[in-house]
Amino acid sequence: MKVALITGINGQDGSYLAEFLLSKGYEVHGTLKRNSIPENQTSRLSSIYEEIKNNLYHADMCDMASLLKVILKVQPDEIYNLAAQSHVRVSFDQPKYTTDTIVTGTLNLLELIRHINPKIKLYQASSSEMFGNSIDEDGFQRETTPMSPVSPYGCAKLCAFNLIKCYRNSYNIFASNGILFNHESPRRGTSFVTNKIIRGALRIKHGLQETLALGNLDASRDWGHAEDYVKIMWGILQLDTPDDFICATGTSHTVREFCEYTFTSLGMDYKKYITQDERYFRPQELDCLKGDVSKLQSVMNIDRTYTFETMIDHMLQEEEKRYA
Repeated sequence: MKVALITGINGQDGSYLAEFLLSKGYEVHGTLKRNSIPENQTSRLSSIYEEIKNNLYHADMCDMASLLKVILKVQPDEIYNLAAQSHVRVSFDQPKYTTDTIVTGTLNLLELIRHINPKIKLYQASSSEMFGNSIDEDGFQRETTPMSPVSPYGCAKLCAFNLIKCYRNSYNIFASNGILFNHESPRRGTSFVTNKIIRGALRIKHGLQETLALGNLDASRDWGHAEDYVKIMWGILQLDTPDDFICATGTSHTVREFCEYTFTSLGMDYKKYITQDERYFRPQELDCLKGDVSKLQSVMNIDRTYTFETMIDHMLQEEEKRYA
């Protein structure tokens, strides 16, 4: 039985990954950041909580001692580093905290693997935000596209990305970067624009609010479903050689299109309800993200369950249950 440690196991990606690894026969452990309201802390893990409740540990990515204690206890074969301050807009308000959790956290894991057990395989959650507005002539971003991030979050992810490559080459550690483009699900945090649109549209439908304020409606993103992407995280660590891979759908849609499909699905015209508020614009905007997955497809089969439309349908169906 393989043993996996997931940092940030109670997040969107961590919860789906934990379920998937359990289905593969793994012994799954995870770290949590302490929350003063513990009842909400593991809500995304409700379906598997009884199975893993004794394998959850409080740890801080910036506190190497707490990570050391967990790794020595768990003795993992694989570590999936998903813990971070993950909201791009918030990273402008909390740049140091964002950088600490991402850069220092990744460095702490690399140092611990290097000194405790160099055979541990490490998956690093890298991000399409590292590209910024850099894009190839054909409209895609790929592993060779220059990276020029436009947010503190993107800058921190790029530093962690390079640390993974540095330790991989310097110490022969099996450390891989998964450059994930935007991925959503019913478990997405309510402060993220996709879930904000889903919840706002349903609240308007049920007469609980009149309008929905958003930022840049023309921002274009390559959106996939988190449940599909965690399978790829696992697949990357099953390869014979560590490397860096883009994980995306290869198609992009604007926030406006997301709104249009969501509201139309509920029998409404989004133009009557959407307003724009400067508070939700970033100091520096990222215009378009669209990933080329050719490299990933050359080494593994990509089995996606969801399309852009069925991803939104899933989010609407799960949120609608709150109003049933």
